[in-house]
Amino acid sequence: METALYLPVKHFLEKLGFTVKGEIGGCDLVALSDGDPPVVVIGELKLAFNLELILQAVDRAAAADEVWIAAKVSARGKGRESDARYRNLCRRLGFGMLGVTDRGDVEVLVPPPTAAPRRNPKKRSRLIAEHRKRKGDPAMGGSTRAPIMTAYRQQALACACALSDGPRRVRDLRVEIPDAGKILLHNVYGWFDRAERGIYVLNDAGRAALKRWPQPMSASGAEAAP
Repeated sequence: METALYLPVKHFLEKLGFTVKGEIGGCDLVALSDGDPPVVVIGELKLAFNLELILQAVDRAAAADEVWIAAKVSARGKGRESDARYRNLCRRLGFGMLGVTDRGDVEVLVPPPTAAPRRNPKKRSRLIAEHRKRKGDPAMGGSTRAPIMTAYRQQALACACALSDGPRRVRDLRVEIPDAGKILLHNVYGWFDRAERGIYVLNDAGRAALKRWPQPMSASGAEAAP
C-alpha cells in the first residue's frame, strides 16, 4: 500500500523543519514551513517509480514551491530509480525524487531546485488554508477508497458530538464551533435535522458517523471545503 510510504516521507520532511499532513486537496501530502509566507511542498507517493507518478507531480506543480515524488526502491536495484533518463526527467521538470527502502529509510535521489515559480496562487492558498485548519494529521497520505478527514468534516463531527445529548441552539454551538451555523444550515453530510428555528438535532445518520469517527466531548475548528 502507498500508505506504507507516508510515515517515512513525513518524518524525512519533518526533520527538514516542515509540518506535514496527508491527503490535502488531492495531494498525497502537503508540507508547510514555519515562515510567512510558508514554503509549500507537495509530495506524491507510489509503490514504484513510473510515468503516472511523474504525471501526478506535473498536475500538482502549479500550486507548490517544491514537488517531491517518492516510491519504494527495488530490492535488486533495477527499478526506475536507477534509470538515468528518469532522474534527468525529474531534474528537467524541477521535481525532487525520494527512494524509500523496505526498512523505511529515505534517500534523496534527486534534490529539487532551490526555488520554483508559483503559477497558481489560488490553488496554493487553498492548500495552505486546509493544512492550517485541519486538526492534527487525520488522513494517511496515499489513502484511497475512504472519505478524507477534511477540516470541514472535523467541524461537522464536532457539531454532531455537541448534539449527541439532545437539541442545541446554533448560537450556543458557535462558542466552540464558530462556523456551526453554516455547517448545520447546509448539512452537507445529512447528519442534522432542524427541530425549530435556530435549533438542531442529530439524526440517525449523524449518530452512525459518530460511531465511525468517535470524537472528544469538546472540539472546535475552522471551516474548509469538504
